[in-house]
Amino acid sequence: MMLLNVLLQAAGGQSQWSGIFMMVVIIAIFYFFMIRPQQKKQKEIQKAREALKVGDAVITSGGIYGKIKEVGDTFMILEIADGVKIRIDKTSVFATGQGPQQK
Repeated sequence: MMLLNVLLQAAGGQSQWSGIFMMVVIIAIFYFFMIRPQQKKQKEIQKAREALKVGDAVITSGGIYGKIKEVGDTFMILEIADGVKIRIDKTSVFATGQGPQQK
């Protein structure tokens, strides 16, 4: 916050270039502290989803634990209990190393 105050004081009363400079600085701050880290996190989640294979334990975004029985292009078949299988979208699955023990 101090950096922003210093930059605002330096830009006060100057030409229109100082206003443009301030906008560029603010956009750069947003990019490096908010947008870029979120993009990295999304890429890591996507890589983890692509690495999932049959037999892996997962949890859905709805909180359902299961084991992967089949992997399609856009979906997965999960076994959530003995003989109970559900079809879900790949984007709603997260890998987990824990969860209830499957028999």
